[in-house]
Amino acid sequence: MEKAIVTAVNISEKKGTSKHPVPYAVCKVDYGIEGDAHAGKGIRQVSLLGIESIENFKRDKKDAVGLCEGKFAENITTRGICLYKLPVGTVLNIGSAVLKVSQIGKKCHADQGCEIARKYGVCAMPREGIFCTVEREGIIRAGDEIVVKQDSISG
Repeated sequence: MEKAIVTAVNISEKKGTSKHPVPYAVCKVDYGIEGDAHAGKGIRQVSLLGIESIENFKRDKKDAVGLCEGKFAENITTRGICLYKLPVGTVLNIGSAVLKVSQIGKKCHADQGCEIARKYGVCAMPREGIFCTVEREGIIRAGDEIVVKQDSISG
């Protein structure tokens, strides 16, 4: 079985702009990723989307050129894990951080500036992206393994 990994870590300094890759993310408990415009209290502190979802989107939308990690507004791009099938409450050990799945998918915000939904009529994030809270502070980097824990946040 393929190991689940992080393929990219992405942030944006301002809401309404695409995220861009960064070398690592510093995750803060009950906040999200330092330096990301979407960080803050609540249940959507960190967003994750599988590279498989991005690749499927590009395959379905032949004119979807230049779409890559971060363009769907996800903080963490993954490979080898079907994120949207994880139940709410699932704990993910990634790098030295621990995240807990808090929401699957979201309402599409095409009317509020989602560039992808406006251009293509649909976006992968609302259907296949997930959101997490930060349960243990830590650092996440591209290449880090994602370990799924069902019942605890211990190491």
